[in-house]
Amino acid sequence: MYASRSDVLILGGGVVGLSCALYLLQCGASVRVLEQGMPGCGSSHGNCGTITPSHATPLAMPGMLGVALRSMFHANAPLYLNPRFDGPRLRWLLGFARHCNWRDFERATQARAAILQRSRHLLGELIQHEKLDCEFVESGVMYVYRQSRQMAEDEHHHVQVLERLGISVQRLRGDDVEAMEPALKPGVKGGLFHPGDACLRPDRYVAELARLVRERGGVIETEARVERFDTDAARIVRVGTGRGDFAGDRVLLALGAWSPQLGQKLGLRLPMQPGKGYSLTYTRPKLAPRHPLVLRDVSVCVTTWESGFRLGSTMEFSGYTEGLNRLRIEALRRGAATGLREPEGPQLQEEWWGWRPMSVDEVPIIGPSTRWSNLHLATAHGMLGVSMSAATGELVAAQLGGTTPAIDPSLYLPARFRL
Repeated sequence: MYASRSDVLILGGGVVGLSCALYLLQCGASVRVLEQGMPGCGSSHGNCGTITPSHATPLAMPGMLGVALRSMFHANAPLYLNPRFDGPRLRWLLGFARHCNWRDFERATQARAAILQRSRHLLGELIQHEKLDCEFVESGVMYVYRQSRQMAEDEHHHVQVLERLGISVQRLRGDDVEAMEPALKPGVKGGLFHPGDACLRPDRYVAELARLVRERGGVIETEARVERFDTDAARIVRVGTGRGDFAGDRVLLALGAWSPQLGQKLGLRLPMQPGKGYSLTYTRPKLAPRHPLVLRDVSVCVTTWESGFRLGSTMEFSGYTEGLNRLRIEALRRGAATGLREPEGPQLQEEWWGWRPMSVDEVPIIGPSTRWSNLHLATAHGMLGVSMSAATGELVAAQLGGTTPAIDPSLYLPARFRL
């Protein structure tokens, strides 16, 4: 026996799972979301909340593997690979290394740009139409440089690619950047401003999505950790949780960084690793940045909202190791202090860590499973879950509803990994 049946049973109540639920409900499907904690309690909660078509270019490019390997000797490096032996992480690293070439870089950039640009459009429409209370501001995002060499490298590898894709980038002199941002310390060499980017407060946005899902008739089961799958031939017939058993004509795996662990129960080896990120949230300082900033030389993201102020970023590959790494928290503080006149707010509200779902090719995995007839996947969004969430929801709803998607679904199919 099972407690209930839905058209679509969604595993995961983060920003991607809830976005999929909302778009499926709009198409007339009945939806139930199984969330192992509370909605948005994973990486949807503590990220910097930037909506960034400007992040279309992936990390994987020639030379990046060397950067990752050298980081093993520097635990506070912006990109850190823990040297402890871990079989799945080693397999992921070898897969990542195979994608560090210009051909795969171009393919990943095209795929990421398509979903990011579509999602940016949809997010703006959704927030405005539904009047979502999430501190959404179409402010653009500023990359700030104190080293001319770093800016020259980014102009070569980053700006030219974005401009070819139709994503606007404005090159600014150091004095222009300082005039736009009095919160910055003197000494800025230049900036790259991305006017099409935006920002929001992610915890409030996820709360608003959860509210909408419930108001539209969707059900969200909290504290419902998935414990088992009951299958028949190539079909999932029941999902067992601590809250009871549930079933759906379709099952959608949208568990972010936890997707590989659940996938193992279905014999699927998802080529993903958790990339741990950190953030510090404060009350707002008096001299706060006017735009979201990326202090590029120290890899620190700074976001200001009316309700607060957040420092974030860094990428740590240490498997499923839980807890705060104090070295990396302090590196965020030091990095912010190099660039901001007031690097911290009056009151520290939260020190946070979370796992980002990183695929070997840095392209999300969205589409039907080749192994299970009623399983669909929507995972592996890396650092861009919020930015890609709306377009992911729209794409999943089109795939399950049999309508024509707004973006090319072949770019994201699980079949590329035989999933």
